[in-house]
Amino acid sequence: MEKRRYTAGLQTFSDFIENEYVYIDKTDLMWKMTQLSKYVFLSRPRRFGKTLLSYTLHSFFEGKRDLFKGLKVMELEKQWKSYPVIHLDLSMAKEEMDENGLTSKLMLILNDYAKIYGKEENESTPGGLLRGIIKRAYEATGSKVVVIVDEYDAPMLGVMHEEQTLTLFRKIMQEFFIPLKASDPMLQFCFITGITKFSQLSIFSTLNNLTNISMHPDFATICGITEEEICTQLTDGIKCLAKRYETTDEEIHDLLKNKYDGYRFSEDKEAVFNPYSLMKAFLMERIENYWFESGTPTYLFKQMQFFNTDITDLDHIEVPSPAFDRPSESMNDALPLLYQSGYLTIKDYNKESQIYTLAIPNQEVRVGFSEGLLPIYAGMDAYRTQTGFALKFWRALKQDDINQALEELKTFLYSPPYIMGFKDKLNDINTKEGFYEYTLYLIFSMLNVYVHTQLRCAGGRMDVIVHMPHTTYVMELKMRGTAQEALKQIDEKNYALPFNTDGKKVVKVGIIFSTETKNIKEWKVEEL
Repeated sequence: MEKRRYTAGLQTFSDFIENEYVYIDKTDLMWKMTQLSKYVFLSRPRRFGKTLLSYTLHSFFEGKRDLFKGLKVMELEKQWKSYPVIHLDLSMAKEEMDENGLTSKLMLILNDYAKIYGKEENESTPGGLLRGIIKRAYEATGSKVVVIVDEYDAPMLGVMHEEQTLTLFRKIMQEFFIPLKASDPMLQFCFITGITKFSQLSIFSTLNNLTNISMHPDFATICGITEEEICTQLTDGIKCLAKRYETTDEEIHDLLKNKYDGYRFSEDKEAVFNPYSLMKAFLMERIENYWFESGTPTYLFKQMQFFNTDITDLDHIEVPSPAFDRPSESMNDALPLLYQSGYLTIKDYNKESQIYTLAIPNQEVRVGFSEGLLPIYAGMDAYRTQTGFALKFWRALKQDDINQALEELKTFLYSPPYIMGFKDKLNDINTKEGFYEYTLYLIFSMLNVYVHTQLRCAGGRMDVIVHMPHTTYVMELKMRGTAQEALKQIDEKNYALPFNTDGKKVVKVGIIFSTETKNIKEWKVEEL
C-alpha cells in the first residue's frame, strides 16, 4: 500500500487537496458555522489550524466545488455560488512596534486587493481603503463580498506589555474594522480569527452582532483532531510510529495521547489533539515536543511576569468562565491569556456551580512551559539544566534513592548553569521558600514528573508533593529550623496521610535551606 503523505504547517486548503496530503475533514462544521451568523469570531491557540480553516472557507466561498469532492460539505451545500473574497493575514504585521509601522503594513496588506479593485486618493487609512475595496468588489462582481481576517490580534501581541503603544494599536485596529459594519449590505460573510479575545468595545466597536464561537459546543472540535479521527483516519501513521519504535499500536496511541491530547474548548465536549504536533510526529516518525519549536510565546511570559503569576497554581485552577474567557485588555491576571494561548485548558466543569477546572493540557505543554519559565522564574538555563543535573536527579528518584537525588540538587546549587540575574534572585530570597518551590516545580515538570506545590489540605498547605510510579514524596521546605522540625510539621498537620491509601510507598522529606549559602543545609527522610 502506498504510504500516505503527511505535512505539518501547511495552511492552504487547495495544496492539501491537490497534493493529496492527509486532510482531516471539518467541512461539515465549517458549513454549519456559515449558517450560524453573518459575522463569526474564533479564538484558538497558535498552530491549531485557524489559517487552514480560513483558506478552506476561502475556497468554499469562491465556489471551487472540485476541491471538495468526497468531503462532508458536498452533502450540505447545494448552490456553490462564487463570491469575491478579501482574505487578510495580519500575521504579516506582527513585528511592527510603532503606529506608523502598523498603519503602513496594513496598507501594504490591502494593496494586493487595491491592485484588483482599485484605490481612490482619499483612501489614506487602512479602514478607508478596506471600505473602498469592499464597495468596488461588490460593484464589479455584482455579488456580495466575503471578508476573512486571519490572526487579527498578531499586531497587538508583541506590545501587550506596553500600555501606551497597545492603546495606539487598538485605535488603529478599531478604525480598520469599522468598514465591516458600515459595509454590511455588501457583505455575505465575515470570519475573524485570533489567539486572544479583545472586546467588541475596544476593537470591534461597531460589530455588535459579532458571534464568538470560541466556546460554542457545536464548534469545539473545528480545530484540532479528535480521538475518533485518530482511530479511524490516522491508523497508518500510528502503525508507522509503532514500527519505528518497535512497540505496539496501542502503546504509540497512549504516548501520542499523553503528549498531544487534552485540549478542551467547551464544557461538555471531548478533547482534541494539537494538530500541528501530531502531524509533525507522523511526518518525522518521531514523538517530540514540536509545538515549542515553532516559536516561543514571549508575549505570554512577559504578561506572566507583569502579573507576578504563581506558576505553582497552574495545574488545578477552579474558576467561573469570566475569569478566563475575558477580553485581553480587561485582564487583571494572566489567566485569560494562558487559556486563550493554549497553555491551560478546560479539564472539568461543574454544571451546578458553573465552575470550570483549568489545567495544563498535556506533556508537551508541560515540558515546553517549564523550559520557557526556568530562565524567568529560577534563572537557570533550561537546556543545560535538563541535560545535566535534572537527568541525574530524575534517575536517582526513579531508583527510589531520594538521598542521592538531594545530593545531586545540592551539588547543582553550588555550581549551576546560571544565566544573567540568577545570583540576584538568590540574594533576594532570604526567608522565601517559594523560590525553591518554583525551582523544584519547574524541574519536575520539565522531566514530566507529576508534582504539586502548595497543595491545600485540612492541616494547611503542603510545600511539594512528588508522584513517582512507586513512591510519593511529601516535602516540607524551610529556611530556618532543623530538618527534624520540618518532618514534625508534616506529621502534626497530617500532610502525608492522604497519600497512604493509593498503594504507593509514602516518604516524608524535610529540607532546610541556608540563607547564607543559598543551598541545602540539611535534610532528613522518613518512610510513613
